[in-house]
Amino acid sequence: MIQPLINPKELPFQLYEVLDTEALLARERFSEHSKDTFDAILNTADKIATEKFANHNAKADSQEPTYDGQNVHMIEEVKHAFDAYSAAGFMAGRYDFDEGGMQLPESIMMACSGFFMAANPSTAGYPFLTVAAANVIRNFASPTLVEQFMPRMLSGEFTGTMALTEPHAGSSLADIRTQATPADDGSYRLKGSKLYISGGEHQLSENIVHLVLAKIQGAPAGVKGISLFVVPKYRLDEQGNPKTKNDVALAGLIHKLGYRGTTSTALTFGENDDCYGYLVGEPHQGLRYMFLMMNEARIGVGFGAAMIGYSGYQYSLAYAKERTQGRLPPHNSPTDAATEIINHGDVKRMLLAQKSYVEGAISLCLYAARLVDDINTLNAEDEKRSTEELLDLLTPVVKAWPSEFGVKANDLAIQVLGGAGYTREYPVEQCWRDNRLNPIHEGTNGIQALDLLTRKLWQANGAGLRTLQHRMQQDFSKADGEFCLPLVTALSPYLNELQGLIPKLAKGLHSEDQPTLLANAQCFMNIFSSIVISWIWIRQANVAEAALQHCEQADKHYYLGKIQAAKYYIHWELPLIQRDISLLNELDDSCSGMQADWF
Repeated sequence: MIQPLINPKELPFQLYEVLDTEALLARERFSEHSKDTFDAILNTADKIATEKFANHNAKADSQEPTYDGQNVHMIEEVKHAFDAYSAAGFMAGRYDFDEGGMQLPESIMMACSGFFMAANPSTAGYPFLTVAAANVIRNFASPTLVEQFMPRMLSGEFTGTMALTEPHAGSSLADIRTQATPADDGSYRLKGSKLYISGGEHQLSENIVHLVLAKIQGAPAGVKGISLFVVPKYRLDEQGNPKTKNDVALAGLIHKLGYRGTTSTALTFGENDDCYGYLVGEPHQGLRYMFLMMNEARIGVGFGAAMIGYSGYQYSLAYAKERTQGRLPPHNSPTDAATEIINHGDVKRMLLAQKSYVEGAISLCLYAARLVDDINTLNAEDEKRSTEELLDLLTPVVKAWPSEFGVKANDLAIQVLGGAGYTREYPVEQCWRDNRLNPIHEGTNGIQALDLLTRKLWQANGAGLRTLQHRMQQDFSKADGEFCLPLVTALSPYLNELQGLIPKLAKGLHSEDQPTLLANAQCFMNIFSSIVISWIWIRQANVAEAALQHCEQADKHYYLGKIQAAKYYIHWELPLIQRDISLLNELDDSCSGMQADWF
């Protein structure tokens, strides 16, 4: 893994110049912090990620966890990294002071997570899942369950999972069969099987707290009958310590293309009719509760995909600056010295594409984190409500676009390295394998497209879209410089096309054309997300163009690179959505009209 993990200019640019994270210090929740404390926690994350996570990324990939029929075994470095992460307080970083946390902004905590994802995504998976599970317990469980489990999850003594998928029911959670039967003591007995449960078994913590979706006997059919349960690996004694092994069994480990250091498990619950589960909140509300974790995870998946893409980009960039091959006119005589491959036009194209994908994705995800900070700390209810609607609208994009284009960035990184990129002696092939999970993770990208087209676009009578349009126009009004004004001009026709499409989509979704529109949902995701990313790049370019007027000479190259990447994205990538615009306008039925027997 190359050093540094992240360009030292990148996160300060995103946090302090683009997002003005320092402004959060004026809000009561963060008033005890300063830019110095933000920087200190970022530096600590960088140090731990570099020393404890990056050192075994390749090793965890080549020596994945094993199961001997009794216990799961993994390389010892994973435990060392997990303990260092916990001891530094990152588990509880975003939580209140009186909960043992550091009360840090979500945008700072997400930036910190970037170091860990860039260093070693599979080891980083264990604490990230735990924090998300703890947050569900904190928000929806009874005070007793909160007291029993949350503090020890935030300390790293316990870890957490989300157990949704079953062998016959992946995305279609309405079809789950895991059953929960009430017991006399107020608990429930669970019985069923879950599949692809990340972090479902290991020896990293004293206990594993599974959040399990199940149906109470007699519950309504479909998603309205799903409840959520805390199901620990060990039941607790009166002092709150793990004591009795619960009836949760590992059926086996699943061997994956990437993320090999994170155990992926098949679990059975209640084989011996003795699996204790504890209801979270109200019966039949489990999917609503779990969506808090799922939406957090979707933003986390998008950011993870961005950072894995970024790691591949960083490596291929360093390689291209050192690898010499070929010559450039007029110095193309056999006796002339070979040039570094970064000077070749096609290599520049591939590096620019990667830069536009991964730095666009990073900026998008950190923007989403900043929206979370506003939701948590704004006083005006109308502002808070509009921000919530905007985040809901953007969440499918935050998950799907980085996870699609992060993989494309990794593919280009392999190409930059040529034959070397295809070998295991270089890290870019592992980046691609690790990242290939993310388009599937936490709801496939096709499901995100359906969610965007059929729900999020129209939610609250289009409040999220109106807020997005308003914020875009605010940023475009600032783009009056020689670099940025032409970018807004180039984007404007596509914004007009989108505006014209939306009434047609509304009509089509309530007509006989609905099946065709649903089959073409990815077209809308392509259009909408590419316009959003173009806006995100204009935001960055605006800041960079202004900074060029007063920056140090040493920083000029960085800012010019930002502007050039924005130019590349809007000139090269954005126009590709014209195909999708045409397909939606024509209500093309190539996909919906295809019959199974014709394949």
